[in-house]
Amino acid sequence: MAPATPANDDSHQELLNSLDIAHVPRPFRNPSWRPSQRRNKNVKQLLSESSRKEASVMATQANSGATTPFPAATSATTDGSQTPTEDASRVPNIAQAAQNLSTLVLEKNARAMFPSGPAVTYTNIESAPSLHPSHQKHYCDLTGLPAPYTDPKTRLRYHNREVFGVVRTLGQGVAESYLEARGAHVVLK
Repeated sequence: MAPATPANDDSHQELLNSLDIAHVPRPFRNPSWRPSQRRNKNVKQLLSESSRKEASVMATQANSGATTPFPAATSATTDGSQTPTEDASRVPNIAQAAQNLSTLVLEKNARAMFPSGPAVTYTNIESAPSLHPSHQKHYCDLTGLPAPYTDPKTRLRYHNREVFGVVRTLGQGVAESYLEARGAHVVLK
Protein backbone atom coordinates (compact mmCIF):
# COMPACT_ATOMS: atom_id res chain seq x y z
CA MET A 1 0.00 0.00 0.00
CA ALA A 2 1.23 3.43 -0.94
CA PRO A 3 1.81 6.04 1.76
CA ALA A 4 -0.80 8.84 1.95
CA THR A 5 0.23 12.04 0.25
CA PRO A 6 -0.67 15.41 1.74
CA ALA A 7 -2.74 16.47 -1.32
CA ASN A 8 -4.73 13.22 -1.23
CA ASP A 9 -5.29 13.59 2.53
CA ASP A 10 -6.66 17.16 2.12
CA SER A 11 -9.12 16.14 -0.58
CA HIS A 12 -10.31 13.28 1.60
CA GLN A 13 -10.92 15.69 4.50
CA GLU A 14 -12.83 18.09 2.22
CA LEU A 15 -15.04 15.21 1.10
CA LEU A 16 -15.74 14.23 4.70
CA ASN A 17 -16.60 17.85 5.61
CA SER A 18 -18.99 18.20 2.66
CA LEU A 19 -20.80 14.95 3.55
CA ASP A 20 -21.00 15.68 7.29
CA ILE A 21 -24.59 16.72 8.18
CA ALA A 22 -23.63 17.92 11.66
CA HIS A 23 -21.75 20.80 10.06
CA VAL A 24 -24.89 22.32 8.50
CA PRO A 25 -26.28 25.10 10.73
CA ARG A 26 -29.90 24.47 11.68
CA PRO A 27 -31.45 27.34 13.64
CA PHE A 28 -34.20 26.53 16.11
CA ARG A 29 -36.45 29.38 14.95
CA ASN A 30 -37.40 30.51 11.52
CA PRO A 31 -35.00 33.34 10.61
CA SER A 32 -37.90 35.58 9.56
CA TRP A 33 -39.70 35.18 12.95
CA ARG A 34 -40.11 38.36 15.01
CA PRO A 35 -41.71 38.64 18.47
CA SER A 36 -45.12 40.27 18.69
CA GLN A 37 -45.09 44.02 19.32
CA ARG A 38 -48.37 43.84 21.27
CA ARG A 39 -48.05 43.26 25.00
CA ASN A 40 -51.06 41.90 26.84
CA LYS A 41 -51.41 42.76 30.50
CA ASN A 42 -53.42 40.95 33.12
CA VAL A 43 -55.80 42.66 35.55
CA LYS A 44 -53.28 42.72 38.38
CA GLN A 45 -50.75 44.57 36.21
CA LEU A 46 -53.38 47.08 35.08
CA LEU A 47 -54.47 47.78 38.67
CA SER A 48 -50.91 48.21 39.93
CA GLU A 49 -50.14 50.53 37.02
CA SER A 50 -53.15 52.74 37.71
CA SER A 51 -52.41 52.88 41.45
CA ARG A 52 -48.81 53.88 40.65
CA LYS A 53 -50.09 56.66 38.38
CA GLU A 54 -52.47 57.89 41.09
CA ALA A 55 -49.68 57.81 43.67
CA SER A 56 -47.40 59.86 41.43
CA VAL A 57 -50.17 62.40 40.78
CA MET A 58 -50.87 62.64 44.50
CA ALA A 59 -47.16 63.04 45.25
CA THR A 60 -46.82 65.90 42.78
CA GLN A 61 -49.96 67.55 44.12
CA ALA A 62 -48.73 67.16 47.71
CA ASN A 63 -45.46 68.88 46.83
CA SER A 64 -47.08 71.73 44.92
CA GLY A 65 -48.18 74.91 46.63
CA ALA A 66 -51.51 74.97 44.79
CA THR A 67 -53.18 72.50 47.12
CA THR A 68 -51.78 73.80 50.40
CA PRO A 69 -54.66 74.87 52.63
CA PHE A 70 -54.59 78.15 54.51
CA PRO A 71 -54.29 77.90 58.30
CA ALA A 72 -57.65 77.97 60.05
CA ALA A 73 -58.73 81.00 62.01
CA THR A 74 -57.93 80.79 65.70
CA SER A 75 -61.29 82.10 66.83
CA ALA A 76 -63.85 79.41 67.56
CA THR A 77 -67.26 79.76 65.95
CA THR A 78 -70.42 77.84 66.67
CA ASP A 79 -72.16 78.35 63.33
CA GLY A 80 -70.63 75.19 61.85
CA SER A 81 -68.62 76.94 59.14
CA GLN A 82 -65.27 75.92 60.65
CA THR A 83 -63.94 72.89 62.46
CA PRO A 84 -62.56 73.89 65.84
CA THR A 85 -59.04 72.83 66.74
CA GLU A 86 -58.11 71.35 70.08
CA ASP A 87 -54.98 73.44 70.54
CA ALA A 88 -54.68 76.85 68.87
CA SER A 89 -50.91 76.99 69.37
CA ARG A 90 -50.39 73.71 67.45
CA VAL A 91 -48.99 74.22 63.94
CA PRO A 92 -50.98 72.31 61.30
CA ASN A 93 -49.16 69.73 59.20
CA ILE A 94 -49.49 71.33 55.77
CA ALA A 95 -48.08 68.40 53.78
CA GLN A 96 -50.52 65.97 55.38
CA ALA A 97 -53.43 68.35 54.88
CA ALA A 98 -52.47 68.84 51.21
CA GLN A 99 -52.31 65.10 50.64
CA ASN A 100 -55.68 64.58 52.35
CA LEU A 101 -57.20 67.37 50.28
CA SER A 102 -55.84 65.98 47.02
CA THR A 103 -57.14 62.53 47.97
CA LEU A 104 -60.59 63.94 48.62
CA VAL A 105 -60.56 65.80 45.29
CA LEU A 106 -59.52 62.66 43.40
CA GLU A 107 -62.22 60.60 45.11
CA LYS A 108 -64.86 63.22 44.35
CA ASN A 109 -63.82 63.36 40.69
CA ALA A 110 -63.88 59.56 40.46
CA ARG A 111 -67.38 59.47 41.97
CA ALA A 112 -68.53 62.09 39.47
CA MET A 113 -67.16 60.06 36.56
CA PHE A 114 -68.56 56.70 37.71
CA PRO A 115 -71.81 57.31 39.63
CA SER A 116 -73.18 53.80 39.04
CA GLY A 117 -71.19 52.06 41.77
CA PRO A 118 -67.79 51.36 43.24
CA ALA A 119 -64.88 50.29 41.08
CA VAL A 120 -64.10 46.61 41.41
CA THR A 121 -60.58 45.91 42.67
CA TYR A 122 -58.90 43.10 44.54
CA THR A 123 -59.24 44.93 47.84
CA ASN A 124 -62.69 46.47 47.38
CA ILE A 125 -65.21 45.02 49.80
CA GLU A 126 -68.05 47.10 48.44
CA SER A 127 -68.39 45.10 45.23
CA ALA A 128 -71.55 43.04 44.86
CA PRO A 129 -71.45 39.24 45.23
CA SER A 130 -71.29 37.18 42.09
CA LEU A 131 -74.61 36.01 40.67
CA HIS A 132 -73.03 33.43 38.39
CA PRO A 133 -74.58 29.97 38.91
CA SER A 134 -71.21 28.33 39.59
CA HIS A 135 -70.73 30.55 42.65
CA GLN A 136 -74.13 29.84 44.18
CA LYS A 137 -74.17 27.17 46.87
CA HIS A 138 -77.02 24.69 47.08
CA TYR A 139 -78.43 23.76 50.46
CA CYS A 140 -80.48 20.79 51.59
CA ASP A 141 -84.22 21.51 51.54
CA LEU A 142 -84.76 19.54 54.75
CA THR A 143 -81.68 20.18 56.91
CA GLY A 144 -80.14 23.40 55.54
CA LEU A 145 -76.71 21.76 55.20
CA PRO A 146 -74.71 21.98 51.94
CA ALA A 147 -76.44 19.75 49.39
CA PRO A 148 -74.30 18.19 46.68
CA TYR A 149 -77.13 15.90 45.53
CA THR A 150 -80.57 16.34 43.95
CA ASP A 151 -83.31 13.72 43.90
CA PRO A 152 -84.36 13.28 40.24
CA LYS A 153 -87.87 12.16 41.17
CA THR A 154 -88.86 14.99 43.55
CA ARG A 155 -86.16 17.55 42.54
CA LEU A 156 -85.41 18.11 46.25
CA ARG A 157 -81.82 18.76 47.26
CA TYR A 158 -80.37 16.59 50.02
CA HIS A 159 -77.20 16.40 52.08
CA ASN A 160 -76.45 12.67 52.44
CA ARG A 161 -77.86 9.16 52.26
CA GLU A 162 -79.87 9.43 55.46
CA VAL A 163 -81.68 12.55 54.27
CA PHE A 164 -82.29 10.84 50.91
CA GLY A 165 -84.14 8.08 52.74
CA VAL A 166 -86.35 10.70 54.38
CA VAL A 167 -86.94 12.45 51.03
CA ARG A 168 -88.17 9.22 49.44
CA THR A 169 -90.62 8.58 52.33
CA LEU A 170 -92.27 12.02 52.07
CA GLY A 171 -95.92 12.23 51.05
CA GLN A 172 -97.15 13.41 47.69
CA GLY A 173 -97.71 17.13 48.46
CA VAL A 174 -94.83 17.57 50.90
CA ALA A 175 -92.09 17.68 48.23
CA GLU A 176 -94.02 20.36 46.32
CA SER A 177 -94.28 22.48 49.45
CA TYR A 178 -90.51 22.29 49.98
CA LEU A 179 -89.95 23.27 46.33
CA GLU A 180 -92.42 26.12 46.72
CA ALA A 181 -90.56 27.40 49.79
CA ARG A 182 -87.32 27.40 47.80
CA GLY A 183 -88.98 29.10 44.82
CA ALA A 184 -88.43 26.16 42.46
CA HIS A 185 -92.05 24.98 42.36
CA VAL A 186 -93.42 24.83 38.81
CA VAL A 187 -97.18 25.11 38.36
CA LEU A 188 -98.49 23.97 34.99
CA LYS A 189 -101.84 25.37 33.84
